[in-house]
Amino acid sequence: MTLADYIEIETTRDELIRACKQAADLIRTRVDYKYILVLLFLKRLSDEWKKEYNEALKTLLEKGLDRKEAEVLAKDKSFHRFTYPEKYLWEELRKNINELPVRLSEALKLLAEKNPELQGVVDRLDFLEFTRHRDNFDILVQLFELFSGLNLGRASDSILGDAYEWLIGYFAPQKAKEGEVFTPSEVVDLIVRIVDPQPMDSVYDPAAGYARMLIRAYDYVKQKYGEEEAKKLFLYGQEVNPTTYAIAKMNAIVHGIKDIKLEVGDTLKNPRFKEGETFRKFDIVIANPPWNQDGYGEEELKKAEFYDERFKYGFTPKQSADWAWIQHMLASAKRKVGVVIDNGCLFRGGKERQIRKAILERDLIECVILLPEKLFYNTGAPGAIIIFNKQKPENRKGKILFINASNEFEKHPEVRKLNRLGEQHIEKIVNAYNEFKDGDGFCRVVSLEEIRENDYNLNVTLYVFPQEEIEEIDVAKEWEELRAIEEEMREVELRIEEYLSELKY
Repeated sequence: MTLADYIEIETTRDELIRACKQAADLIRTRVDYKYILVLLFLKRLSDEWKKEYNEALKTLLEKGLDRKEAEVLAKDKSFHRFTYPEKYLWEELRKNINELPVRLSEALKLLAEKNPELQGVVDRLDFLEFTRHRDNFDILVQLFELFSGLNLGRASDSILGDAYEWLIGYFAPQKAKEGEVFTPSEVVDLIVRIVDPQPMDSVYDPAAGYARMLIRAYDYVKQKYGEEEAKKLFLYGQEVNPTTYAIAKMNAIVHGIKDIKLEVGDTLKNPRFKEGETFRKFDIVIANPPWNQDGYGEEELKKAEFYDERFKYGFTPKQSADWAWIQHMLASAKRKVGVVIDNGCLFRGGKERQIRKAILERDLIECVILLPEKLFYNTGAPGAIIIFNKQKPENRKGKILFINASNEFEKHPEVRKLNRLGEQHIEKIVNAYNEFKDGDGFCRVVSLEEIRENDYNLNVTLYVFPQEEIEEIDVAKEWEELRAIEEEMREVELRIEEYLSELKY
């Protein structure tokens, strides 16, 4: 079959998710699921290139070009999003399964060479190393054949994005045990809706992970203002783990986001985004950094780039970098910061209290949200969201909104021990933030003066606590029911006495 004969049958969301579930069953916990993501990405690039080739060929033939000339021109890179080496198209790789690991490694290496934006991305995982164990070779072949039944050339970005999200979420419990940070989709959605990015904004995540917060910011603007406006967003992220960075880049591409800028490196030590002689500033900064990360005490932070500007409110204790992350985010923001963080950083003393006090006195904190327990894969502890605003409206100055969302959850439909935020819970929290007023044991506006009196303690339960529902009691009805019970007891006692008297005779 020639490239021109390639028949394009669109793969549906259900078909793709079903294939992902089968792939997950194949590998279980035996091998890293990132190999599935790479194969899925390669299949997408291969099928997309074939689709672009056919569309270009059709256009050129309609313009009257000779078929042979048109077939050559249709392969020109001007018709394609990525340059794809034709001899490594999926169907070509399939012709010799025994050589699959070698050919896959060659394909990914060549893709990285021909597409600078894929360097350090598709060539990050080694299929030759992966298949040194014979069982892994069999798994690779089965995965390859499974994806061979899909046509991803015309599948929408949202469908591919959903597949990536499903796979990342499915393996999150396993990866959490290995130390990876995974933010539940509902928490990502909540924080993005609160910070409310607009077209033309720059959005930065200094602990990007799989870039899910940045992708959600893009989708939020797309849903609210349209795709063309979403394309006007400027997205930036930094991730310390090179393999996680590679998945983040692929994740953004399959979501249809072309202009995201991602860098590899330790953000606290060396922020990669710079402007002139200093670090870059962004309209909005959002992140779920590693909680209670150790190893970033005063001695270490003083070695960091721009430390005097980024950590000007104080140095964190060696055992927890929570307020180091927060300070970096504040220093990097022009307008708003939204951070998901350990609840303990709201009230711990010592160096953290001093930093908290300095930031509070500058009136930078706008809202503190206590989340429910058991939302996160790697801890049952209730996290918190802190919203900082450098451009507080006049009516919010000198005040902080505390939201106690500890009861706003439903049981997770797939993970027995977990809870999750439902849509109604997210809406309730976002509405409370937007309205910025007291609300029946759920939220309360607190003055900076009251927080000073509490020694700069930001523990949400200190300021707002869910009201217990008091059941109204109908006293008359309860009295009647009690009298009826007593009457029944007297009748039973009489019958027992009669029975005992009969036994005596």
